[in-house]
Amino acid sequence: MILQIALDTPLRRVFDYRAPADVAGLASSGVPPVGVRVRVPFGRRQLIGILVGVSAESAISAPKLKTAIDILDASPIFDPVTFGLLCWAAEYYHHPLGEVFAAALPSSLRQGQAVRQNIVTWRLSETGRQELTSPSSRRAPEQRALLAWLAEREAISSAEVAENFKPAQLRALAARGWLTTAGATANVALGPAQIDVRAAEVELTPAQAESVTAILATLSRFAAHLLYGVTGSGKTEVYLRVIAAAIAAGGQALVLVPEIALTPQLVDRFTRRFSGGVVAMHSALSGKERRDAWRAARGGQARIIIGTRSAVFTSLPNLALIVVDEEHDGSYKQHEGFRYSARDLAVFRARRAGVPVILGSATPSLETLDNSATGRYARHVLPQRPGTAQPPRMRLVDLRRHASDQGLSTPALQAMKQHLAAGGQIIVFLNRRGYAPSLFCNTCGWIAPCAHCDARMTLHRRAQQLRCHHCGAHTDIPTTCGRCNQPLNPVGQGTERVEETLVRLFPDAPLARLDRDTASARGAVQSVLDRVHSGEARILVGTQMLTKGHHFPDVSLVVILDADQGLFASDFRATERLAQTITQVAGRAGRGRLAGEVLIQTQFPEHPLLNRLLTEGYEGFAISALEERREAGWPPYSRLAMLRAEAKDSPGLDAFLRAAADSGGNLRATVKVLGPARALIARRADHFRAHLLIEAASRTTLQRFLDDWLPRVEQLPGPAGLRWSIDVDPLEVD
Repeated sequence: MILQIALDTPLRRVFDYRAPADVAGLASSGVPPVGVRVRVPFGRRQLIGILVGVSAESAISAPKLKTAIDILDASPIFDPVTFGLLCWAAEYYHHPLGEVFAAALPSSLRQGQAVRQNIVTWRLSETGRQELTSPSSRRAPEQRALLAWLAEREAISSAEVAENFKPAQLRALAARGWLTTAGATANVALGPAQIDVRAAEVELTPAQAESVTAILATLSRFAAHLLYGVTGSGKTEVYLRVIAAAIAAGGQALVLVPEIALTPQLVDRFTRRFSGGVVAMHSALSGKERRDAWRAARGGQARIIIGTRSAVFTSLPNLALIVVDEEHDGSYKQHEGFRYSARDLAVFRARRAGVPVILGSATPSLETLDNSATGRYARHVLPQRPGTAQPPRMRLVDLRRHASDQGLSTPALQAMKQHLAAGGQIIVFLNRRGYAPSLFCNTCGWIAPCAHCDARMTLHRRAQQLRCHHCGAHTDIPTTCGRCNQPLNPVGQGTERVEETLVRLFPDAPLARLDRDTASARGAVQSVLDRVHSGEARILVGTQMLTKGHHFPDVSLVVILDADQGLFASDFRATERLAQTITQVAGRAGRGRLAGEVLIQTQFPEHPLLNRLLTEGYEGFAISALEERREAGWPPYSRLAMLRAEAKDSPGLDAFLRAAADSGGNLRATVKVLGPARALIARRADHFRAHLLIEAASRTTLQRFLDDWLPRVEQLPGPAGLRWSIDVDPLEVD
């Protein structure tokens, strides 16, 4: 018996091993089921892979064929739909199957830990009972309380004890012999958690009610629904109503969010509506927390799973509904390693499972809008905010006509004074962290460069460092120019500098900043959000993190600094991202009792994109942008893939990419192969970067080309240290 194992290696193949001697005892058929984990020797190491097939013979000669060490599971680690999803994803994105499986598992399970949780049960020993009743006992009050609590129960698990007492207290009693353990038993009998659904506090608007009714009609089959609601229109309430119906029927719901910062906020809202069975899955969790959440989801005890993009791979035996919130967000695309789109995989998973998927957004991607226009997705529109809340009033501020103080124009500062006086909160948005994007010498024109990238170093004054936002390199801040020994000046604004300016101009208005620098510590994001929600922080300065669906009911003014960043970028999706960002951050204003106002600072107030957003909204922009895409033949009216490569040898890199383009041979008749072209940041972390762009008329044509072409590319020689990858459906092409 030959076991075909997918291992966590960059090799695009599976590996053959002889079955271990005791394999017959693992299944009644004597053949281990596909999907179990197998420990195997691999060179000098031992690796854990996934069994993907069993055969009677191998192309490897018998003397070279190694024997697997052991099979770790009696049943597949993934449910059938998830296993099929992972196999399909590896094929579609042309990524090694073993790495795809590894991406779907918590690290402890990749290392061989048991899939099912062992439950340790405790009971009071005879000496423990004597200690409890002894009049001379001088135990600490907490320990006596735990002894008394245990005395009232026959047996109790460690997890149940931890809900009421500290684990250290349990260990202290066990060390004194006052407790006995019934041992560890595998958690195989737990069923779905029973959840009480609390009544909603709000009534649905007619549009919300219509959307809920239409989605509920598809609960037992696949259907893709676009929930297209303006910011603040109550999309989450629609999710909650549909999820309540899904779990009432015994199902599980998977809710994807684009950012970790949104997860605690959404979990809190869900736990207020549902009495239990809600778990979070994201990279900020500890290994143990992630493992326990995965186990609860796989075992069916977790009924609602809220997570970021990797949660799309969670094994869910009773999946009944998938929700992708803020479906347009670029965070759903993995940009390193296994380059998948969680949004697209969510739709594919829903199709395989025969369940509905809801894609929610106030600014849907152009691909999703095209799918709804062609009838592939049902479209449900929420055109207005509930209650009396109205859309914010938006206007442009011409920076050519108004003076500014560190990027803040006079009209913006005047509006801030008015809104603060009226009791409102303010968001100041700038998608650039740090103090200043450049450190500049006025005398000779020198700009502090990164020694490892074709990029400038960003000044971080609070950390007293120059940092490269591309490779992570950092240095101390120089006091004078290294070329002419003259003083250096920070040029431009980042969120840190804007914060400094606002503290100076509004000393009586407490301020909070939310960007990657302030959000790095555990719990830091929630701390900032709590300050805003409580009203303590009156001004919130931040980057893209502010656009991710946050609800700030007291925010009445949004000021968008430097709105021109995406107007002239080379990437064909840049204007779409800019329109989404402006619309999303503007949507934080005017959600409560105060009317909302949005000021967009620009050097180009006559630009058609900005004016269309103001007069026609995102819908008007999208109609125009889709027509431009159609005329240019860009997605969604074509399909793209990028071969990205990097090496320290620039000529060698170019030679490899030219050879890769030529290796397409007669296959190139079906596609366009454009390049080689240098990346926008041509050198990063001492590696030169370039790419080929492959364009095809259809997904089928592109996949056929890649199936035939990539094996040829794998055989090509390249310079030392060459790294290359294929990116199917790339979000960025510059």
